Amino acid sequence: MIAATYLKVKTKTILSNALANCALVFAARVAFATAANATPPDSQLAESETEPLGVPNVIFSTDMWGDIDDALALAMLNALQDRHEIKLVGITVSNDDKWCAPYIDLVDTFYGHPDIPVGMVHGGVNYERTFPKQRAGLANYTRLLSDMKKPDGTWVYPHQLTDGTNAPEAVRSLRKTLAQQPDHSVVVIQTGYSTNLARLLRSTGDDSSNLSGHDLILKKVRLLSVMAGNFSDGKDGGSPEENLKMDVPSAQILFSEWPTPVVASGSEIGAAILYPAYSIEHDFSYVQNHPIAETYRSFALKSIDSSGSEMVVMGWPHDHPTFDLTSVLYAARPDRDYFSLSEPGRITVLPGGRSKFEKLKGGAHRYLILDNAQKARTLEAMTMLTSQPPKTGPHPPITVAKDSAR
Repeated sequence: MIAATYLKVKTKTILSNALANCALVFAARVAFATAANATPPDSQLAESETEPLGVPNVIFSTDMWGDIDDALALAMLNALQDRHEIKLVGITVSNDDKWCAPYIDLVDTFYGHPDIPVGMVHGGVNYERTFPKQRAGLANYTRLLSDMKKPDGTWVYPHQLTDGTNAPEAVRSLRKTLAQQPDHSVVVIQTGYSTNLARLLRSTGDDSSNLSGHDLILKKVRLLSVMAGNFSDGKDGGSPEENLKMDVPSAQILFSEWPTPVVASGSEIGAAILYPAYSIEHDFSYVQNHPIAETYRSFALKSIDSSGSEMVVMGWPHDHPTFDLTSVLYAARPDRDYFSLSEPGRITVLPGGRSKFEKLKGGAHRYLILDNAQKARTLEAMTMLTSQPPKTGPHPPITVAKDSAR
């Protein structure tokens, strides 16, 4: 079990009534269709001829370690790839710890997608900065699963990347991946710190592209879906949010300079929808060792206390906030009415990690809004996608009906 102190606090408001949350899940069938994104011209389809028209090429930037919603989001992305709703073309890690990239590699390998490139930040937010009160080097789930072996010495969860310091540098990986994609075909999903994307914005031409980072993004990307901020406290700035707080300068660069539309999922959205523990107990049992179930069980977080400042350590089982899953779901299925959108405007990152939204005609920024009528469908979709068995992987193949994640 991994101590709950590893969890990065992304919100000060988490619903703690598990029974009320479980009641949200019902048998609604989510309509299956590809996301309604702009279709690239035929001349741009050469690199993705097997993918349906309009399928976005997704780059996922994550701080994969302290919390487990990043892991659930990665499972969702792999399921969406199996369903041909997205094409996951690259992943970057925005926290500087050698175990994060191997963990991502083992999850992708488990789902039968071992060749997705993984880049890693160099000189970014590290363990000591994230957990200043904890003893450096204390194992978290990324290390636990990456280093887990069977009695015969083989990996419980096979992976090729065993040390993240050997992974390509994140910005170089991002530039190479973007340069290889058709124009305006990429959706970037950021669920971690803004370090990598801010550095990408400020990058200059290299052997992958002679374009500046800003111009390369403008040429290749059509949307940034980002889990960041808190928009529940009004226009004067919400509570500090962890993804912003850990690297405020990079977040300020990102929101002030990113040249495409941006949709933010504030921490209040993920806090309002809890991933049900019963799904972990039942929906992942098709294989003896499942990395997502193992990750989830390694946590002991239940909720924050009534003052909103201290983490309360509880035992398994617990329902868990879906912060990062919400950004993935919107990015892949923006037209399904899982969420509503704010009016256009501008998001500004304030000192201390607070976020301010101002309405602005023609503004490129919006944030997600969730009402009670949307919660049940949204939770159902996230639960079914996250728990969908892989089509291929290091275990006996499992046939999955195409509509199983509706």
